[in-house]
Amino acid sequence: MKPLSCMIVDDEPLAVRLLESYVEKTPDLQLLTSYTDSMTAINAIKEHKPNLLFLDIQMPNIDGMELAHSLPAETRVVFTTAFKEYAFESYEVNALDFLLKPIRYNKFLGSIEKARKVFDVQQTAVQPKQLLNTVFIRVDGEWRNISIDQITYVNGMKDYVLFYLDGEKKPLISHLTMKAVEEMLPSDKFLRIHRSYIVAVDKIQKVDRNDCVYIGEEIIHIPEGYQQIFNQFLGTRSIERK
Repeated sequence: MKPLSCMIVDDEPLAVRLLESYVEKTPDLQLLTSYTDSMTAINAIKEHKPNLLFLDIQMPNIDGMELAHSLPAETRVVFTTAFKEYAFESYEVNALDFLLKPIRYNKFLGSIEKARKVFDVQQTAVQPKQLLNTVFIRVDGEWRNISIDQITYVNGMKDYVLFYLDGEKKPLISHLTMKAVEEMLPSDKFLRIHRSYIVAVDKIQKVDRNDCVYIGEEIIHIPEGYQQIFNQFLGTRSIERK
């Protein structure tokens, strides 16, 4: 199994040393470097693109939430903070986990296990996902086989996911999580642009100046936490006058 690479950013030296000691005694986890200054850390994170970033939230200059919005797509965040009120906000930037200080080793290991599952799925599912033409989803107790190309967009609502399809007036409703759907659909055809929306990129009709995506009969505003990923996608598919 390939080791997971990680970096630590925390303005408290004692917190950094504690996490470094946890990394050192955890198998298949490689520490690239640590920083106590978020400004210095930004360029290093973009250069090295670690799998995991252990990131404090309350820091001078640039806080953890701001820094999380500028991370490479390959890097997943585990927030480390003494303030539990940040927990909900952390999921708006698609954080992998949230560790409350003082951090215990068993909680740290729980985050690592989550990360391994995520990266294992990404590594093993790349080829099969590229070959998918249809997927089976469970609807009203039955398995429906639907064409990948028929999906316009997916909307998550609490414990259910709504699949909107070309040629279907009503969505198909299945008891799923958005994370499961995101991992199932091929990444070259679908993009998550919101905590609650995954869209078929070829079905997007337009994007207005307010960062709203028009697809089917839906208008979806792209929140700040997803704008970097969407802008990277636009950069690969747009033509602009030079």
